Amino acid sequence: MLIPKKVKHRKWQKGRSLNRKVETRGVVLSFGSFGIQALENAWINSRQIEAARKAITHFTKKGGKVWIRIFPDKPITKRPPEVTMGGGKGSVEFYVFPVKVGRILFEIDGLNKETAEKALERAGHKLPIKTRIISK
Repeated sequence: MLIPKKVKHRKWQKGRSLNRKVETRGVVLSFGSFGIQALENAWINSRQIEAARKAITHFTKKGGKVWIRIFPDKPITKRPPEVTMGGGKGSVEFYVFPVKVGRILFEIDGLNKETAEKALERAGHKLPIKTRIISK
């Protein structure tokens, strides 16, 4: 799975709400001919990214080239169950990438249109947000 090798700060603060924000970076296809674009705001964790990547590579039978345009580097902490208030912040459970509307998540190249769109559609089913397939 995707996790950072080394981090400056082990635990982050939560940050602001993602509601009503649109992405300005990573909104155009840079590497491939086809891509999958987010239509909702959400946190996507490393397991979901890996599941989508596996769906693409399995469907394309390792043909073409796939680019993952997001990397989960935001640590999310959790307290153990049945622990009372106080005692500090919990330990890091997993890493997420906060996705905003318009962000390109995956790109693919070297395949025909039908195969690429079906592969990206299968990857979209693995993600917790609504997505659409875009092309150059």
